[in-house]
Amino acid sequence: MSGDNHTLPVRSGTTFSDEAVPDIDPTTTAGLLAERLQAWKHAVGYLEDYVGAVEKVHKAHSKEYEKVLKTISHPLKEGGHFDQGLGGVAGFFENMRVNTQAMINSNSETEKTLKGTVLPILERLHKEIKAKHKEVTHGVEKGAKEIEKARNNTQKQIELLGQHTAAFESTGGKMTPSDDPYVIQRGVVHRLNKQVIEENNHRNDLINIQEGFKTFEAHVIQVVQQAMDALNQVAGGQAEKTRALYTDMLSAAQRIPGDFEWKGFLQREGHRLVDPNEKPRSVDALTFPNQNHNSTKPLIEGSLERKSRNKLAWGTQSGYYVVTPSKYLHEFKNDDDLRHDPKPELSIYLPDAVISAPAGEKFNIKGKDKSKSFSSKLAGSSELHFKAHSAAEAQKWFDAIRIAAGATGPAYESQPPSPDASGSDKPTIDTAAGHEDQDVGITGGDTVSSPTAISPTVARSDTLKSGAGAEEKKATVA
Repeated sequence: MSGDNHTLPVRSGTTFSDEAVPDIDPTTTAGLLAERLQAWKHAVGYLEDYVGAVEKVHKAHSKEYEKVLKTISHPLKEGGHFDQGLGGVAGFFENMRVNTQAMINSNSETEKTLKGTVLPILERLHKEIKAKHKEVTHGVEKGAKEIEKARNNTQKQIELLGQHTAAFESTGGKMTPSDDPYVIQRGVVHRLNKQVIEENNHRNDLINIQEGFKTFEAHVIQVVQQAMDALNQVAGGQAEKTRALYTDMLSAAQRIPGDFEWKGFLQREGHRLVDPNEKPRSVDALTFPNQNHNSTKPLIEGSLERKSRNKLAWGTQSGYYVVTPSKYLHEFKNDDDLRHDPKPELSIYLPDAVISAPAGEKFNIKGKDKSKSFSSKLAGSSELHFKAHSAAEAQKWFDAIRIAAGATGPAYESQPPSPDASGSDKPTIDTAAGHEDQDVGITGGDTVSSPTAISPTVARSDTLKSGAGAEEKKATVA
């Protein structure tokens, strides 16, 4: 028996955690229900004040009915707990205000009858609600104190176990029987069992209180209806008009289902719960200012392969590249804007760059990385070697880059062959012609300045035509 292993009990509830001594205040659960009982108590108090005022008014002049109306002229306290429609308690009190206004001109002598029949019903209901409130608050406090006491005992025993297990090694296992960690550990289990029993009892009490609220509120509505029926019978001896007004108030009370307010309360407090039927928000469905501005639309975008600028590296790496109307060639890791903030790994300002004509699937760009990344500070200006998926795609990238850079002359060759001595009347893009590297732009037979601004909507053919016209004009002038 001494060799048996004792496993601490594990709770799997929703009120407390699986820790031996959870850090949870057990009195918070009943707070909302206690406040709701307080609201009901004030509602019944409104009715008591109403009938009491009617009792006094019936022995005096008809103007005293104004005092009756005054007792219910203020909004209900904790009114947020009641449905504000016409079919609930709030609507019922609104109905009473209207009918009482119509009774201002009536006179009645029913003081003793009202005092002996209607008021006791509401007073008893008020006491029931008050006792229910006391039961909830005091019962929870008592249960919470028992839980706190049991938790303290468990915590003390756990600390004692920690002290003696720590001293076990230093004393060489020589201890008194009462200080034996095995004995203390069993004491922890014993106290923890008492604590769990208290916590479970407290949880069961809360469940019983919650389940009984629907029935109790139906009872409250039923007693209110009984009180209003008695009031109707007492006032029925008065003028037919007065009887009709009281009957209308009775009908307003009887139209309230027993669970109407409770269901409405659950519906209004639904914001504390997650609605499983609500459709999640989607980025694709959202809009924002300047979302489709021309400056945000790329001239061309897609994946390219680029040789690393690191001379020790070999092969190529794939990336996502974009030519923007701002005349930049940006490199991104991918086209995903959701998982990470899309910051360019590389940014080349094309008007300041030198672009080579494509050779099959490959083309080169020589320029300075302006992305302000760590690698851009180390690399400075360098020649980047790109590879497209096909020669046609490489030509599309080259044409888009020419438009963005505002170039009108021919491109340079990154590895020019032997120079051609033959002359030409007008400059053309000749991949066999050699040109010396220049610092900015696309090299050609003549120097052509780039435009200061390029609209992203300019068609490639118009740009090429204007460039050819400018070259022909320069050649003619020469």
